[in-house]
Amino acid sequence: MKDLLEISCGLDVHKDKIVACILSGPIGKTTVSEIREFTTLIPDMAALRDWIVSCNCHHVAMESTGIYWQPIYEILEDAYSGDITLLVVNARHMKNVPGKKTDMRDSEWIATLLRAGLLNGSILYGSRNYVYCIWCHKNHRIFFQRFLLSGISV
Repeated sequence: MKDLLEISCGLDVHKDKIVACILSGPIGKTTVSEIREFTTLIPDMAALRDWIVSCNCHHVAMESTGIYWQPIYEILEDAYSGDITLLVVNARHMKNVPGKKTDMRDSEWIATLLRAGLLNGSILYGSRNYVYCIWCHKNHRIFFQRFLLSGISV
């Protein structure tokens, strides 16, 4: 794969932990990989953000695993005063990691694909639109449940 970025970060996000891998090095040369593990507690997620900033990494990709990516996204969104590229990627759009599957290899694979420019992020709504979508969905469900309980046939 041809490299497009000098520094990239891949995050493998779980309920209780985050495995992060930063790949760095000149384009076309051998990369240096640094892997760290963080918990999903707020101080540790802030430490993750600080580590990414200290490595001068402006490109981060993570799998969209359930809802676990959301607090990490919010914390990383403020890094570099918003001058950071965050991709939330559907796991189905990434090829599986060749060989035995581990969290460290997953995060390194995500960073490798990001470095090569092979990842497309999911469409994310801004916080205001996101809240509005949730509100509409909830009200639609409530309306539909009332409609069913009323006994009116369609």
